[in-house]
Amino acid sequence: MILGVIADDFTGATDIASFLVENGVRTVQLNGIPDNDIVIDTEAVVISLKSRSCSSDEAISLSLEALTWCQARGADKIFFKYCSTFDSTEDGNIGPVTDSLMEGMDENLTVVCPALPVNGRTVYKGYLFVGDVLLNESGMQNHPINPMKDANLLRLMDRQSQGKTGLIDILTIREGTESILNALRGQKRVGNKYVVVDAIRMEDLHVIAEASYDFLNLFTGGSGLGEGIAKHICKNPDNIIQAQNEGIPEVGASVVLSGSCSEMTQKQVENYQSIAKSYQLDMEQCIDSANYVDEVLSWYMAQENNNFAPLIYSTTDAQELCVLQDKYGREKSSNGIETFFHHLAKRLSTENVRNFIVAGGETSGSIVQALEIEGFYIGPVISPGVPWVKSLNKDISLALKSGNFGDVDFFTEAQKFYRR
Repeated sequence: MILGVIADDFTGATDIASFLVENGVRTVQLNGIPDNDIVIDTEAVVISLKSRSCSSDEAISLSLEALTWCQARGADKIFFKYCSTFDSTEDGNIGPVTDSLMEGMDENLTVVCPALPVNGRTVYKGYLFVGDVLLNESGMQNHPINPMKDANLLRLMDRQSQGKTGLIDILTIREGTESILNALRGQKRVGNKYVVVDAIRMEDLHVIAEASYDFLNLFTGGSGLGEGIAKHICKNPDNIIQAQNEGIPEVGASVVLSGSCSEMTQKQVENYQSIAKSYQLDMEQCIDSANYVDEVLSWYMAQENNNFAPLIYSTTDAQELCVLQDKYGREKSSNGIETFFHHLAKRLSTENVRNFIVAGGETSGSIVQALEIEGFYIGPVISPGVPWVKSLNKDISLALKSGNFGDVDFFTEAQKFYRR
């Protein structure tokens, strides 16, 4: 085991695992820290935690436990994976977890690199862009759990963490590996603990990884930097085909579950409704009615076999979401919806549903926990950062999509991969 990845949510873990496998690094994804002494025979392990939106203390505790597990199995390089939109509050959790990992590894410098240009996330002069607009103008300012009000990564890190943040800008990146390495040394000399690195193209991330891999032991960022590291350490590209074949989903009963309220997921739901049966959840009943799962399950079971899987969704626009949060509070609203999806997934699995297509990081986490899945084989990529995955311990396959990922036809594209 060369690389240990600690991801702050389930879809983020699947995201980086897919980039590693696509670029020749044999990888298994584990859902949480294993209780048993599971045998892993891969070059990388991705541990998915539910630490993005919990308290900082809990996020730190979980992350340090994952660090200890990875180090005990030989990983000398650690990657702290968070979302390419830097989802966090003013108080964390990205900064506090980074600090705790640095202390646990006795490191005094790391990079901050959320860029994922293939999905429109770029960093220029330390500012994070989504497509052509700043992060805080992209719709992320209305995120129901982690609203992003600032696009300046240096300011965000300085607010959340205990050290100072520097920048290596795009001009230095384009000068190549030696310039980047010299810049990292310079940042270390002046006492900065975190270095934001500009990246506009995926190739920028490849150069950053090549320059920093032997100099740093801790990396933080999105899956784009993970691809760069994979390209640097890959020893046997033939492993790609074998790894992806292990994760191909089989034909069977399927469902699409959408809990994300991101702008892209709203478009995906609207597009899918025109070709598939769909059920819009009554979110107040999700929170208030213990028997609502029975009603929704009955609807699903009544659907005849169609070309596409039925869709069950709580996805809504920001205005309707605000009304719900005003009535119940943000935390109760979020927890109520995720708890509903948790119970629904359990019931669906008892009815032999075998393929789950899921939109939303928190929703994905709830469903994976409900299905008691220990880990995944990583399968073929549906969209950058979103592969099919197959359970290590059950006959279940999942496509776990972060809210803003995928094209508008993602739900239909996912169903083209079934092995017949």
